[in-house]
Amino acid sequence: MESERYQKGWETLGKINSQAGERILKMLNEISPDMAKFVIEFPYGDIWSRPGLDVKTRELVTIGSLTTLGFPKDQLKAHINNALNAGCTKEEILEVIIQMSVYAGFPASLNALFVAKDVFEEKGLIEKG
Repeated sequence: MESERYQKGWETLGKINSQAGERILKMLNEISPDMAKFVIEFPYGDIWSRPGLDVKTRELVTIGSLTTLGFPKDQLKAHINNALNAGCTKEEILEVIIQMSVYAGFPASLNALFVAKDVFEEKGLIEKG
């Protein structure tokens, strides 16, 4: 039986990007069903569903954080897609990544810009180069 937290988390994730959520859950269930459950319950059931910030703002903050880390390219790609789904513009996403160059350094921001470029090309927001 799925917990209330899980149901709430799945509902929240579904509003952002249910297809990506399903893919991630499938991959995680193959190796760690517990982690799959935790990913839905904690971030999306407990945190993302809180009042105080809208989804668009949460996505921009997440992009900033993932950019600062510098290495989670798959998660950054997913959240750039999610941000676009939540109504963020390409320009807003780019501004967050550029701002992170001050705090995370140019290498981390450059990595994030290249991930963003891939997403923008896939979405037809820029021409493939």
